[in-house]
Amino acid sequence: MPINVTCPSCLKRFTVSDKFAGKSGPCPSCQKTIKIPDKSEEIVIHAPEASGPKDKAGKAILKPLRRKDVKISPPVLIASLVSAVVVFAIAFGLGLSGGRPPTALLAAGALLLAFPLAFVGYWFLHDDELEGYTGRQLLLRCGICAAGFAAIWALYAFVPRYVNNYESMGEYTGLDLAIFLPLMVILGTIVAVASLELEIVQGALQYVLYLGVTLVLAWLAGTQLAQPLGGSEGQRTVPAAVDNAPETEKDRPEIPNLLQ
Repeated sequence: MPINVTCPSCLKRFTVSDKFAGKSGPCPSCQKTIKIPDKSEEIVIHAPEASGPKDKAGKAILKPLRRKDVKISPPVLIASLVSAVVVFAIAFGLGLSGGRPPTALLAAGALLLAFPLAFVGYWFLHDDELEGYTGRQLLLRCGICAAGFAAIWALYAFVPRYVNNYESMGEYTGLDLAIFLPLMVILGTIVAVASLELEIVQGALQYVLYLGVTLVLAWLAGTQLAQPLGGSEGQRTVPAAVDNAPETEKDRPEIPNLLQ
């Protein structure tokens, strides 16, 4: 077996046959006399000893744990794509019909689309250096995250209406939208971080993805979320003021004189 040698003078590396172990000779590069190390001087790197219980042969019984990466299974991926296509088709059809989408249908669409977006978002945003959730645990956590995302839309649909006595979301002002959108992002980030154990920035991106997709769907369906996001539908009308000023002689109708 060849021996690796490094000349101490010129630092040239070369190999010699093991039959020259322990002998001296000239360096092929600088011709300085060097000594070939023997087997006793050879550096041997030992592998770390396995800890834990062992069998009679001295082999470890327990196997090391291997990290499982988060993978999208084909059934879940197909279900996510089908649900997304169905929701977008329904939203596009409602927009072409010109009618106002029912509240129950909007709620169902927000909830139906939340789960695949939560699942796909977690697959892209979770930390690869940490072991992610898989299997039933991942599906359960994505379901909790999806329910939280849909509940935030419900808060936007009913809280401003209750506080300001609006009859529909079409009456929401730009100030209502400016106040509630940041609150929705904060609440969505908290939901994503708590349910999927993401970092704050990753949780915010998770909810912003869902919020952006649902806003596009609402626009396709013709849903008026606030006055700046739609037409004049739902705006309150102010009745014209009644003129109670007394009539003048010019305003009175001319009455014929029957006594002449």
